[in-house]
Amino acid sequence: MGASFLITLREGLEVSLVLAILLGYLVKTGRRSDTRAVWTGSAVAAVACTIAGVAVHSVTDELTGKAEQAVEGSMALLACIVLTWMILWMHRNARTMGGQLRAKVDAATSAGAVAFIAFIAVAREGFETALFLLGAETAGASGAAVVSGGLIGLAVSAVVGVAVYRLGSRIDLRSFFRWTGVLLVLFAAGLAGKAVHEFRELLGLEGGLLFDPMWTVSSGPLAEGTTYDFMKGLFGWSSSPERLRVATYVAYLVPVLWMFLRPDRPAAAVEASSTPVNETVDA
Repeated sequence: MGASFLITLREGLEVSLVLAILLGYLVKTGRRSDTRAVWTGSAVAAVACTIAGVAVHSVTDELTGKAEQAVEGSMALLACIVLTWMILWMHRNARTMGGQLRAKVDAATSAGAVAFIAFIAVAREGFETALFLLGAETAGASGAAVVSGGLIGLAVSAVVGVAVYRLGSRIDLRSFFRWTGVLLVLFAAGLAGKAVHEFRELLGLEGGLLFDPMWTVSSGPLAEGTTYDFMKGLFGWSSSPERLRVATYVAYLVPVLWMFLRPDRPAAAVEASSTPVNETVDA
């Protein structure tokens, strides 16, 4: 539940900010009549993403044996790759996202074009969310826990999104995205380890230095119970991970976390100093 809550909280807030930019700019430029198109495009995107996610889940949920290992490993690897790309892309482009969306709205001369902009923006986040939730399920959480956490995350993100729209720069979004980004990097590292684990089982690789357990925790909160489930679902924790899985986790985590946390380059720092952190709600 923890992983799905974090995913939908962050992705949902990104969608909220996109909608705030589009709606605010349309009102500001005297195109209030086009705001309905934003909601139409967003609703179509949400339905399309939901259908796609349910369809993929229904196909993969009944798999067993080698097929299950192959699909779960592939799903975890794909989710890890896309999640990494999303985290780093947002880290580099968050400051200019508002300007890019406003430029697209200026170029859109009809309600249909505005609806298409909203559809693409929301669909991108929605398909990412569906993929990450499927990855969260394969990482250890049950389908019910993933859905529950996801719905709670969406509800909280909607409340935060409205607050951001109302309060503007008084909310520190930079810190929010920075810390949720760190947690998502840890989640992605767990997905990388999960993918290696599933592919190892698929290939039947057993024994030897790389495939023996790095540690074994046989009792206590890190071996079973709520804490164990939370750590497994969010951080990819295992009570008996093979050395290759731990090595993969560290090999992913160290460079990606460094790229995410490293200070901005001088040019970027200058741009940051002249651009409001929360330009996405200044429309």
